[in-house]
Amino acid sequence: MPLRRRRPIARMATTAVVAGTAAHMGAKSAQRSAEAAQAQDAPPAPAPEDEPAAPEAAAPESAESAQIEQLKQFAALRDQGILTEEEFAAKKAQILGI
Repeated sequence: MPLRRRRPIARMATTAVVAGTAAHMGAKSAQRSAEAAQAQDAPPAPAPEDEPAAPEAAAPESAESAQIEQLKQFAALRDQGILTEEEFAAKKAQILGI
């Protein structure tokens, strides 16, 4: 039984479909990669200044933890040599309200 060859037009159509699908998927992949890279490179949106930072009367524990976190950040800056001991003491007094 002799092998039956496809018609040239059917072979070209199949090739076009496969190539078109591959090109489309490659373009979508490149687009997703570009969007992901842009999302990583984009700076965070600035916070609106009209809104209050945090209601201190509603949650005194969260206010205390925020103060502790600020003190830890300033202590780290002092340890790195960015802040002097006097600057750290001033910020500490300001945060604690002393």
